[in-house]
Amino acid sequence: MSRIRMALAGAVLGTAVGAVAVATPALAEERACRGTLGAVTLDNVRVPQGATCTLKGTRVKGTLKVERNATLVARGVHVVGNVQAEGAASVSVVGGSVVVGSVQVKQGGAATVESSRINADIQYDANSRYLRANGNRVGGSVQVVGNRGGAQINGNKIKGNLQCKENRPAPTGKANAVGGNKEDQCRGF
Repeated sequence: MSRIRMALAGAVLGTAVGAVAVATPALAEERACRGTLGAVTLDNVRVPQGATCTLKGTRVKGTLKVERNATLVARGVHVVGNVQAEGAASVSVVGGSVVVGSVQVKQGGAATVESSRINADIQYDANSRYLRANGNRVGGSVQVVGNRGGAQINGNKIKGNLQCKENRPAPTGKANAVGGNKEDQCRGF
């Protein structure tokens, strides 16, 4: 009888431990990018502080993060998550790129999103150099707020709103098809 109880207890414990091991999520790998990456598939990509990264046809299954004083040039990329930059020197998402999430560039330098599809939002917030959002298909909104280097917003198809405020100088733009509202400094675009 004792052996049966021990065997049963061992089976229950083994099942519980196995369930915990199976339920534990695997951590996605993060690849630091310095230099150029071509048509490879990666989990997450990080452009380290001060580095320059060029992506050509790269597929990112997670987030593409650009750190302080770093530069990103992404041409023909496919990003399942977001492109996030805070304090970056320059961010370019161009050439038929697809971002399933948002492109968020905050408190940095220059940024360009051009001829690409962004399924969520383009957000430019408190940047100090020239910004461009031209010829994109945007599933969410385009928000340009508190920037100081000038901005150009031309020829986008935006499902949500086009919102611009507190930018000096005021952005310039034309020929944007907007499903929501054109607001504040972008009212006439």
